[in-house]
Amino acid sequence: MSSHNPLSPTQEDVLVSFTDFTLYMKTTQELTAVEDFELMRGFFSLAGRIIEPAGGRLIKPMGDAAMIVFPAEKVDEGVKALIRVKEEADSYMQKRKFPCRLVVKAHFGPAALGPMGTDTWSIPDVYGQTVNSAATLVSRGMAITPQVFRKLSPQTRSLFKKHTPPVRYIPVTEKHQD
Repeated sequence: MSSHNPLSPTQEDVLVSFTDFTLYMKTTQELTAVEDFELMRGFFSLAGRIIEPAGGRLIKPMGDAAMIVFPAEKVDEGVKALIRVKEEADSYMQKRKFPCRLVVKAHFGPAALGPMGTDTWSIPDVYGQTVNSAATLVSRGMAITPQVFRKLSPQTRSLFKKHTPPVRYIPVTEKHQD
């Protein structure tokens, strides 16, 4: 019998991604709270249909933003899924005549995973420097760190180009904007 407490966090190498829509607050200020809620429910449903089959998990939605995690052995699938989420999310907003575009940022490294909450309620969560690095990565579209890039297959690497400083990789279809 294992002596591991199921409420204790574990440390694992993971791909951590944050997503957030540009112009969301300004664009949706005329929506009712229910319309805003339904817009995001539609997006998270769309994202889940892409993320989950690729081995990822939506850890938490935060308004129009989200934290998404993939296990170390699914980095390549995870990055391809994140590209697809961005493409489909941008299309989702365009169809609704909203100028919002999804920003996607990702970093790879060790993180603590486990339940977080009160004595009576908890949800899965992820903490650590890897999370902080992913959250603070600068991007206007999609960006991955060198740690992510090094984990990718040659085929998936070909979808990105180096963008400096600091070093980060952006899709080859995206213009350098900094």
